[in-house]
Formats: sequence, C-alpha cells, structure tokens
Amino acid sequence: MVSLSRRRAALYARIPGGIDGRRMLWIALINKAGTGLWMGAAALYFTLVTGLSVAEVGVLMGVSGAVGIAGAPLAGHLADRFPVTRVIIGAQLQQAIALLALLTTDSFSLLLLYSAVSSLADRGANVLTKLYAARVAGPERTKYQAVQRSVSNAGWAIGGLAGALALAVGTTHAYQALLVGNVVSFLIAAVLTVRCAEPPSPSRVVADSADCPASAGSTAPVRPAVASSPWRDRPYLLFTATEAALFLDDAVLQVGMPLWIVHATDAPHGLAPLLMVLNCVLVVCCQIPLSRFGSTPDKARALLVPLAACFVVGCAAMTASVAGGTWLAVTALAVAAIAFTFAEILHAIASWELSIALAPDDAQGAYLGVHGLSSSAQRSGGPLLVTAVIAAGPFAWPLLGAGVIATVAAQSRLVRKRLLRPGGPAQARGALSKRGQRA
Repeated sequence: MVSLSRRRAALYARIPGGIDGRRMLWIALINKAGTGLWMGAAALYFTLVTGLSVAEVGVLMGVSGAVGIAGAPLAGHLADRFPVTRVIIGAQLQQAIALLALLTTDSFSLLLLYSAVSSLADRGANVLTKLYAARVAGPERTKYQAVQRSVSNAGWAIGGLAGALALAVGTTHAYQALLVGNVVSFLIAAVLTVRCAEPPSPSRVVADSADCPASAGSTAPVRPAVASSPWRDRPYLLFTATEAALFLDDAVLQVGMPLWIVHATDAPHGLAPLLMVLNCVLVVCCQIPLSRFGSTPDKARALLVPLAACFVVGCAAMTASVAGGTWLAVTALAVAAIAFTFAEILHAIASWELSIALAPDDAQGAYLGVHGLSSSAQRSGGPLLVTAVIAAGPFAWPLLGAGVIATVAAQSRLVRKRLLRPGGPAQARGALSKRGQRA
C-alpha cells in the first residue's frame, strides 16, 4: 500500500498544474468519453430516430459546424473578462442542455437550432481548456497539453468502443442512451470544474489594475488599459491562416482515409476503424514523450520541418495504395495512417506552443480564440478539400503534400520574424523572466 501511494505521488509530481491540473485531466477524460459515445452515432440518430433524410443531415451538420466557428473567438473574448472556470462551466452546461433538447423534437429547424447551439459551445470549450492549461501549467504548458491530449484521446477511444457496443443493438432506445450518456458526461464535468481554482490571468490583472490608482511611491510603469487586439495583428492573423492548412491531417484521417479505402483501393472496408484505433493508440503513447521537443518557441518552430516530412510521406503512401493488390494497399494505408498521425502529434505540439508564444499576455484569451478559428475552418473546409483530392485521383495526393510544404515554409518564416521582432511577445516574456530571476 505504501509503495502504491509512493508511485501515485511520483506520477502526480510529473504532471504540471498541481491538483487543479490533475482535476482538469479527469474532466477531459470524462468529457471526451461522452463525446466519443455520441459522435459515432449522431448521423445515424438523425436519420433512424428523428427521420431526417441524408441531405438534411448533411445540411444540419454543415450549418451547425459553420455556426460553431464563432464559438472560438467569443469564448476567448469572454475568458479575458471573466473567470475562465466559470466560462468553461457555462459552455459545458450549454452543451448538455442543447443535446438534451434533441430528444424533445423531430423538427428539422429545431434540431438544427439545438445542434448549432451545441456546436457553438463545443468550439468555445476547446479554446477555454487550452487557455486554462496555459494558465495553470505556466512554463510547463507544452508538457501539460501533451498529457491532456493523450488523456482526451484515451477518452475518445473508451467512448467510441462503448458506443460501438450500443450501436450493435441498433434500437431507438440505444441511440437515445448514447445521447443521454454524453449529456451526463457534460454535467459531471461541470460539477468537477466547480471545484477547480481559478488560475492567474494576466489579462484580468491588467484590467483590474487599470481601475485602481497606483500605490503611493510606486515607480512601476503603468501598463495600458486597452488590451491588444488579434484582429489588428496582421502577423498573427496570417499565422492563424496557415494553421488551418496544417490541421488537414484531421480531415485526411477521419474523412479522406475511409473514403479512399472504400472507393479507390482493394483494402477491406473494416481497415478504416482499425486505422482510427491505431491513430488513438499512437497519440496516447507518443504525444507526451515528443512534447519535450517543442517546449520553447524556437523548438516548436523547428518541428515544422519533420511535420511536413510526415505529411508528405503520408500522401505518397496514399498514392502507392492504389498500385495493386490487397496487401500492398493495407501496408501503404497503415504507413499513411502512421505518418499522418505523427504529423498530427507534431503539429499539436508546435501549434500549442506557438499560439501562446506569439500572443501578448494581456489578451491571451482573445488571441487563442482567433487561433481557434483555424481548427474550426478546417472542420468546415477540410472535408471538401479532401474529397476533391479523392475525386481528382491518386496523383492529387502529392499535390496536397506540396501545398503543406509551402504552408510550412511560409509559417516558419512568419514565426521567425515575429519572434525576432524587437519588443515582440516572446522577447517581452523573456525579459520579464530574467527580471524575476534577478529579483
């Protein structure tokens, strides 16, 4: 028993963020397990239970996803002005209520409304959890984000497997049970979030200090009351635009690969879910060990080169999968899945560190909210691009890889100029850190 307690204490000591950071990991596990239950059954629920046509389901998911794009900047804006834990709880409750409302109607317009409200909160919650991680873990934010991402993928896998068992039953009550399970996961997450302490927020400190007169005899410079705006920060907007292209591994793995297996190769259709399981396992096993290679902005920028290489290897393997024969197709697709997964892992590390490093401390929430647009935009436009590549044939995959290489080159140059800019965010944080060490 003593040995077990020591091992547990040693494990906890390796996780940044203290008790609140660990509590947020449990929240992520529960949240993603619930989401994994529902996401695999959502389209089938709308067709088999509510009676929508395939076209209506496509419109519902497309429109709700487009509405969700606004959730990222809105959540970031709110998090710079209110306690982030309270905003997270609001997003969790909003998702629970909106999903529960789906059980009350078969009307297309109401289903569309409730789905859009849920999507708005979902995209906002992604930004809020990243912001909380940045604040609670401090300098170890990259390591913490890696742990959180591994835990989230484990939750997805658990929920997906449980959902698959329920889908095997195939009854209306089984689909409704999956939906209710997701609702319950959000409610449990909200209860646990209430117990999390509010981490320090540079943006809210600035806002508070602007309302109070300087202390008598104070010689500290007064920071500006008006926070920086990402909408007027052209380099950060360009960085966000390049990020949308680098998130394409998501669309390739979730949309492109299953469709390519079915319509272009001799591989068995059952390979598609196995490759998704492989993706989850690799993320859980490799995300944390690889995170040390992106612990600083310069290291994160250096990861862009192997990221591009992995994506190009994946595209080449997709082309090779149609050369003929079942075994060649299976082998090439497995190589592609591994390559795209490592591209995903490396991009998650680099994107996380750079999105914070390039943002000024007085507006982290607003900047992360704008950065969240890149993932949201990819979710809307990525499937369209990937299906266009599939329609164009096997030699369109290398063209997609070339596009990623060009995007990586542009982002690397942009980030380098930003980090070296006099008075830039990274230099400002470095100066503050040196002053703190001297003190």
